[in-house]
Amino acid sequence: MAKRQITKDYKVFFAEIKEKIYQAQYEAMKQVNKALIKLYWEIGKSIVEKQQKHKWGKSVVEKLAEDLQNEFPGMNGLSSRNVWRMRMFYTEYEKLPPMVAEISWSHNIIIIEKCKDENARKFYIGMSKKYGWTKNVLVHHIEGKSFEKFLLGQTNFDKTLPEKYKHQAKLAVKDEYNFEFLEISDEHNERELELAIIKNIRKFLLEMGGDFAFIGNQYRLALEEDFCIDILLYHRRLKSLVAIDLKTGKFKPDYAGKMNFYLSAVDDILRHTGDRPSIGIIVCKSKNRLVAEYALRDLRKPIGISGYQLTEALPNDLKGKLPSIDELETELRKR
Repeated sequence: MAKRQITKDYKVFFAEIKEKIYQAQYEAMKQVNKALIKLYWEIGKSIVEKQQKHKWGKSVVEKLAEDLQNEFPGMNGLSSRNVWRMRMFYTEYEKLPPMVAEISWSHNIIIIEKCKDENARKFYIGMSKKYGWTKNVLVHHIEGKSFEKFLLGQTNFDKTLPEKYKHQAKLAVKDEYNFEFLEISDEHNERELELAIIKNIRKFLLEMGGDFAFIGNQYRLALEEDFCIDILLYHRRLKSLVAIDLKTGKFKPDYAGKMNFYLSAVDDILRHTGDRPSIGIIVCKSKNRLVAEYALRDLRKPIGISGYQLTEALPNDLKGKLPSIDELETELRKR
């Protein structure tokens, strides 16, 4: 008995020590990353200042990279390409923002090279840190215009979800999804759209945001009549079931009422203890933004209305409708 008790207690003890070591390693890695980011910024600063003072040209960067590699053989990050990036890093951030040290050097470079808007950079830095995006996921979000689509998103989450997680929920619903990977013709019906999504479920989940798990399609609700949800997902961070209703035409107000009904049933029948309120996403080929706003206004359940496209370009009805800089900053402060 005593031996079994010692074994049980030791397993708990070992798990605690292991967790402390992992946490210490993580904290050490963070400190190393912060020091590395600061070092690269300082090198970039020195290059720019010396070029300005001595009228040196581009060749000094190549010379510096070569000499550094000779002085520190085997040390990564001293290639001429990376030294050029250090210079760019300084010129883009003449005052080093504290938040850039919270993500890796490679993440920073992706954001700098692919985003020229300051607010977009803040968004992607913040999201990379908060959700632990890999480089591939970060690139996917940037190329999919997640920043613009997030700020344009139409949901009723402000009124239907608790303050502590409504902004996180907003990040889970894009205003527009890019379904180019489905490779279906413009003339398709809802069943064809659904089957194409199921066939490409991994790409679909990545486009949805990466935190979703697939539960099923044509998911039947155990009611007296047959009611099926097109696609049922689970958002791992929100701990919420997410019902997807697919529409190949323009959004209609009665779609919102139907989704409200679905969510009531899902919360009663499928929601487990500890799960947060279920969320609905109505994905339509197109939508009138004013009609969508009115349709959501007085509903009790958290619902988002999104469009989808089969090409990469931002839809025409969204062009020229991005928020102003003040509106962007206000939205970013909400996170």
